[in-house]
Amino acid sequence: MKKLVALCACPMGLAHTFMAAEAIEQAAKKAGYEAKVETQGADGIQNELTREDILGATMIIHAIAITPEGMERFEGCEVYEVELQEAIKNADGVIKEIEEDLGL
Repeated sequence: MKKLVALCACPMGLAHTFMAAEAIEQAAKKAGYEAKVETQGADGIQNELTREDILGATMIIHAIAITPEGMERFEGCEVYEVELQEAIKNADGVIKEIEEDLGL
């Protein structure tokens, strides 16, 4: 099974973080991915990605507007960064574009 992991974070850590996470999760499922999305928001880190989650992923997306905690977990991995608004408005397109880039 294809696996997608994502990290969503913004300065306030309120609505946009969670809207982006939900949009990515829904688009990933539609595209046939098992998805796990970490959020870093006002309530701290939720659904934290492990190094194992990251290394096992077919696709890694960062929809971030800040430098989140724990970025060293992603060292050596191909990470696709997108703006939070893009993830919210066009998560399907983001995944499709990354798939094309990866040759999937």
